[in-house]
Amino acid sequence: MAKLKQLRPKLQTFKSAKPVAQLNNSWRDGKSSTKRGYGYKWQQYRLRFLQENPLCKFCKEQGKVTEATVVDHITPHQGDKQLFWETSNHQALCKFCHDSIKQKIEQNQTRWGECKSF
Repeated sequence: MAKLKQLRPKLQTFKSAKPVAQLNNSWRDGKSSTKRGYGYKWQQYRLRFLQENPLCKFCKEQGKVTEATVVDHITPHQGDKQLFWETSNHQALCKFCHDSIKQKIEQNQTRWGECKSF
């Protein structure tokens, strides 16, 4: 049996002369979830909130019944502890709505009433 020849890669890796600078614009950079406020106290609050609000708000508005798994800050708190704990700033969402629709809303790509992605 003939021995297989080793194939050499055809693509070369790109080596930049300049170091890649990381942007540190976010209030979250370098902080653990606990340091950002999502420790034991938040986990206990989250559990109670989801027990009281078991359905995804966005899905419910579309006539769908979906279990909520995320307590979302309607207005991003960006480290503001008062806004973080403001109960009127919380809504129950499913993971899909939080990770897709809500992200588009926050990036000003759309408004909730315009979302047709599910």
